[in-house]
Amino acid sequence: MPDFFYAFEMRPSEAETPPNALEALKRFTTVVADTGSFESMRAYQPQDATTNPTLIVRALEQPQYASIVEQVKAQTKSTKVADRSREVLVAFGCEILKIVPGRVSTEVDARLSFDTAAMVAEAEKIIAAYAARGVDRARILIKIAATWEGLRAVRELEQKSIACNVTLIFSLVQAAAAADSGARLISPFVGRISDWHKKNGQQWDSPDQDPGVISVKRIYNYLKQHRFHTEVMGASFRSVDQVLALAGCDLLTVSPELLQQLQAMDQDATLNRVLDPEEARQTQAGATLNTSEALFRFVLNEDAMASEKLAEGIRSFVADGRRLDARLI
Repeated sequence: MPDFFYAFEMRPSEAETPPNALEALKRFTTVVADTGSFESMRAYQPQDATTNPTLIVRALEQPQYASIVEQVKAQTKSTKVADRSREVLVAFGCEILKIVPGRVSTEVDARLSFDTAAMVAEAEKIIAAYAARGVDRARILIKIAATWEGLRAVRELEQKSIACNVTLIFSLVQAAAAADSGARLISPFVGRISDWHKKNGQQWDSPDQDPGVISVKRIYNYLKQHRFHTEVMGASFRSVDQVLALAGCDLLTVSPELLQQLQAMDQDATLNRVLDPEEARQTQAGATLNTSEALFRFVLNEDAMASEKLAEGIRSFVADGRRLDARLI
């Protein structure tokens, strides 16, 4: 068995002409659905799916998903809200895995983001909950925020063959430290980086100049040049242009709204591969970053955008976690 798992690709044959930009994109990149909606997954046929409390709470606002909550309440013996919340996330994950052929990411409670031992324990409970439903851990990615404590948890979990998706990545030092920790996958956030720079007065004329796109390209090239096995999944897109500017990235997690736009675009709309692992490896690699705790904390603190967006992201996930808890009392 290999020491890491790659999702099986379901891409059009090179001899076929893709009918639209979404199918053309799948030639270069594994497309992941950034949604908790089963209907959207069936419509756009992504390889993998990613979830977080925000997406699950949004899905639960729709009546067709109410039965999942009621079923969990009826079947879960524990009266602890944390146990019920975990079971809801796993129940959604199991339904998602009936639709997508690859993997689903399930998030550790963001309230644990600064407690390594608690994150490891929660991840193990998530894996056990999936196992109790007959789901192989090879189809599960545990999502953990890219705090220093989160990355220590990732190192421990990966050593236990529990694959991790490190989320809320806004800087190269976070990405490099996640790769050093053996993370299976990382999720740099394109749109949130762009949002911060726009809010602070920066403007640009093309996707190539977009700070969010530039950040993901830099991270992708660094990991490929230094031959880390960690997969890069661009996330948090604001436009189709941002998605297409990263064609060739290992994975891209895209909202249903943008998937619909891609599906409606003619494949002749100049879709070229932008990122290529072999091209990156042929470029002379710079020095490997020092990702010791002291340097990690210092460099992240020096980066106002990254430190602010990381804190904001954790607060947002915590707020949605509490909203999910309220549904389960």
